Amino acid sequence: MTDFAALPSPESLPSGFLPPELLRAAADVLDRGGVVAYPTETVWGLAARPAAAAELYRRKGREANKPLQLSCPGAAAALALAVPSPALLALSACWPGPLTVVTPGRPERLEDWGAGAEAVAPDGWLGLRVPAHPVALALLSAAGGPLATTSLNPSGQAAATTQAEAEAYALADLTLPEPAGTADRPPAAPSTVLRLPAEGEDTARMLRLGGLSQADLAARLAPLGVRVTL
Repeated sequence: MTDFAALPSPESLPSGFLPPELLRAAADVLDRGGVVAYPTETVWGLAARPAAAAELYRRKGREANKPLQLSCPGAAAALALAVPSPALLALSACWPGPLTVVTPGRPERLEDWGAGAEAVAPDGWLGLRVPAHPVALALLSAAGGPLATTSLNPSGQAAATTQAEAEAYALADLTLPEPAGTADRPPAAPSTVLRLPAEGEDTARMLRLGGLSQADLAARLAPLGVRVTL
């Protein structure tokens, strides 16, 4: 398992670890409806503006019934997109980190994404994530808001775990590099995906096992009377 604490924070990296012009170029690609590749503490990702989420499906050959996640620059930004709940607030302590929480989104925010809302919020539920990687966080900061994201791989193939693999897939208009000293870290599990209970229910369901264990999430939710099942 990856030692997330060993990954550098944005504040600890040397000034200019990503040149400002590169981040501006990434934001420009996103503004034009394009796709950016970037490293995370788990596998490599692809990002687009939520309104341009269809482009991620097209490039990956992804099935339309598989929703994308929304990556956010911080826990507060993620919470602002969702209908408040004690369970979501408890799990927000895991961010930044390898956890995607599926939870109801605020209807007024979904309207901002036009046709892309169906890709990131089918039935009004969002998959929210805050990555624990300096490049991912720098991209989200440069973008000025949440991005629709997914693993970097053609549908049905293994997700890229290195920059070389990411570039070989050739799915993005621009690729942001790993910071020096982190490119050779061991491959990591993807983020854990947990769907919170619907109103009136008391069971959260793990949709994907990943970087955070069922036991860890269950311990955080047990005081609220919420069980975690597979």
